[in-house]
Amino acid sequence: MKVLSYQTRNFTKTLVLVVMAIFLSGQVSQANNFFRKKQDKDTLSYVQYKGKVIDAESSKALVFATITIDGTNIATVTNSEGDFTLKVPKAIATKNLNVTYIGYKPQSMLISSLKPTKNKIKLELLSVSLAEINVFPKDPNLLIETVLERRRENYVQDESLMTAFYRETIRKRRAYASLSEAVVEVYKQSYGNERDDVVRMLKGRKSADYSKLDTLLFKLQGGPYSTLMLDIMKNPYMILSYDMLSKYDFSIANITREGDRLLYVLDFKQKEWIKEPMFFGNLYIDAESFAITGAAYNVNTENRAEVSRMFIRKKPAGAKVYPTEATYLVNYREKDGKWIYGYSRGEITFKVDWDKRLFNTVYNTGIEMAITDWEKTDTKPFRGSDRMKMNVVMSDAEMGFANGEFWGAYNVIEPEKSIESAIKKIQKNLDKLDK
Repeated sequence: MKVLSYQTRNFTKTLVLVVMAIFLSGQVSQANNFFRKKQDKDTLSYVQYKGKVIDAESSKALVFATITIDGTNIATVTNSEGDFTLKVPKAIATKNLNVTYIGYKPQSMLISSLKPTKNKIKLELLSVSLAEINVFPKDPNLLIETVLERRRENYVQDESLMTAFYRETIRKRRAYASLSEAVVEVYKQSYGNERDDVVRMLKGRKSADYSKLDTLLFKLQGGPYSTLMLDIMKNPYMILSYDMLSKYDFSIANITREGDRLLYVLDFKQKEWIKEPMFFGNLYIDAESFAITGAAYNVNTENRAEVSRMFIRKKPAGAKVYPTEATYLVNYREKDGKWIYGYSRGEITFKVDWDKRLFNTVYNTGIEMAITDWEKTDTKPFRGSDRMKMNVVMSDAEMGFANGEFWGAYNVIEPEKSIESAIKKIQKNLDKLDK
């Protein structure tokens, strides 16, 4: 029982860091500051490309497809509608653009062949036959143990300095109440030690209209640190510590490909006798190196009362607040035979039942971070005064407003159309900020 208690504390700590909702009673008076107008000013050295990645047969958008450029660390992912924006230095316009998505054939094309906008990249489904597999693992527990044994061999053992784009959103049903974005630097610790990664902000921007949240003030605590906690190979106590393995049932669900790489799809879920909410989902494991290349997982929300205690700090009287869904995604990138964190995303849906109201209210929170560049570093972690705090609330942070020249040099994840529509609706307020 002592082991389970310790495990539960670690698990709860992780969830709190990932997304914490704080509900405070009292009327919110008016909206916070708004985004500075997005001016897409291309510099002399960068060209911007926009497009969509879709299924070649069904035209369905492929969400979170990975887009990279040969020989560089420049990369991005498609958003929840399959759209992407990529800003490319003119000096590398002769290189290839690569698009990959698990279960699909990769696409490669010259950057110079792209149009500035409305590029449609179609990926075809691929099938995998057992004849392609030299050794098929029969024991899922042995497979996951092999993954852990090769962790130091497969993942970067040097400290890295990363540039990343971070976003967090809060929305009430389909209306966005808050959008915060930031370009940050991440001092990524070696996968061989247990020291925490460190973040400092380079520039940020935000838009908030808390009047959409009625009598609730909804905040996300953790900021960019939340997304880094989703790196399960750096923070294995969430799922992949040896203590946790005995709490899960593993099964080999499928075999697929990502590009030329053959992947085992390993399902996991908590054992039936465990009552505490834990995770369930899929691990994608490279069949050759046994490195986890990505993971998609959820929190078990069946125990409503226990899950609510994990996520909710405070709530107003007369309301029952509980999460109905919590989903997470993390992807890794490989370079020179070593893997490193590349992208993560978390989304949590909350439902609020009011005692004296006929209908309930649904809120959705989202966090995501995409690494746009990284390099090995011999420097020390950022000084304490430069570091973002672990308990930062982005919506309250003094981030200021960015100028076009600064943002022009960075790749960003294209906001969803609904976010852009919300920004257009407050254009008058944005224009005032520029005067």
